Amino acid sequence: QPRRSLRSARPCHFLLGMCLELSVNNHAADFTLSTMLGPPVSLSCLVHNSSQAEELLWYRGDGQVGLKDGNKVNISNICISPVNESDNGVTFTCKLARDKSVQVSVILDVQFPPQLSGEETFHVEEDKDVTLSCNSKSNPQAQTTWYKDNHRLTLQQSRHELYQTSEVFQLSIRKVQKSDHGTYTCIVESPLGNGTKDFHLVVEDKKPVFPTEAVIAAVVVVTITILFGIVARKDTFFKVWKALVSWEKNSIVCCNTLFCFFVFFFFSTFSILFHNVAFHC
Repeated sequence: QPRRSLRSARPCHFLLGMCLELSVNNHAADFTLSTMLGPPVSLSCLVHNSSQAEELLWYRGDGQVGLKDGNKVNISNICISPVNESDNGVTFTCKLARDKSVQVSVILDVQFPPQLSGEETFHVEEDKDVTLSCNSKSNPQAQTTWYKDNHRLTLQQSRHELYQTSEVFQLSIRKVQKSDHGTYTCIVESPLGNGTKDFHLVVEDKKPVFPTEAVIAAVVVVTITILFGIVARKDTFFKVWKALVSWEKNSIVCCNTLFCFFVFFFFSTFSILFHNVAFHC
């Protein structure tokens, strides 16, 4: 995380000719405190050159820290426990309540090794892309390397791409080939320890692509053929429709008009498509 610049001047508040100032862990100016993951960190803020009760405030970043009543006057202590990765780069500031320009800040420098282990398996078809990603977060920042089948990976500019931030290290392979099959290892090395993770890449044969466009085109052609056939036989259609209405009026029909219409439509369509079926009214 980006570090806040530290002030070297010693801010103070003049009271009765005395310079009222603060210190945190015996530091009268801003400082950086290095620590490791886990063990708690205690910060103690003290008022100097004061003959009366002075209230103190603590801030974590921009947020004020809640303090108990007995931990606010002339001396105030806070404890960060347990220290974790999210505390790295965080600024804790002690301020004088009546003059907040009087303050001392401490930036936590939390050091930790890379937390990387385990393995993953990827099944990828030929000519598809794949991205292998490992967590490279550590402090200080680690050095990262990719290996393939226990040999340092030779990068091909047109097919391999590396992407790295302070937290992630990625290897992307474009248009996977059978020769890419194997075990890829991400190795993260830092002064505090190393981490590795294996990725087993299984390259599979390409699956046949379903011809979606051809099917859609066939459906469109059949639909248009049916519509043109119906238009061409509109006279027959109206004759049958009139006959159906007549049958309904005479109570001779055995089904309702809508059902009979669909029966006619089915046989008419069948006739259009095959031309060897005649439908007579």
